[in-house]
Amino acid sequence: MSSSLDRLKALSGKLEEKLSVKESLFDDEFVKQHTIATNVVNTNLNLQNNNNATQNIEDRNYNMQRLMKLFNELEINEKCPVFDDIFSYKAMNLAGIGLKDDDFGEVRAGKYIQIIAISYEANQDNEKKKAKNISLGYFGKGEGLDLSKKYNIIEFILRWRYEKGFQNIDNYKHLLEKLQMVSNNISANS
Repeated sequence: MSSSLDRLKALSGKLEEKLSVKESLFDDEFVKQHTIATNVVNTNLNLQNNNNATQNIEDRNYNMQRLMKLFNELEINEKCPVFDDIFSYKAMNLAGIGLKDDDFGEVRAGKYIQIIAISYEANQDNEKKKAKNISLGYFGKGEGLDLSKKYNIIEFILRWRYEKGFQNIDNYKHLLEKLQMVSNNISANS
């Protein structure tokens, strides 16, 4: 019985230690006052009521304006001179900073901060595509990263993914419209 109690106390101590480490990550007073834990956010809420098509267009326009500004501020334009070319990449990741709910915004100790774009190129030997990682931005060790720059880097990745999601939706809408036209032609010819 006492060994179970000891294990429970040890686990409780580890949990408290992890919580205190998480709290110490946000030592900037602004972050403490203006950050919402991602597990608290109601996932059923649409971003600024996206049920309204006009609002959806406004959200997308604002997103693109911010993305373009961050593109220049973070000097991504040095690696990818044409803004629209960033959407030719299949994915974009962030090395050195967590983007998952459980580690969102945390700088990984000893890691370098880097924006990595992923493209796929056909392999010369066969038609199988090979993933290629391209560094769009290198920002040095995470420990020395300015807090506002960290937020700009995270915002850039999230805004790029947001726009890429819109582009994927547009593509599927186009494909569904094409399918509907083919279906209507088949129905008319039957």
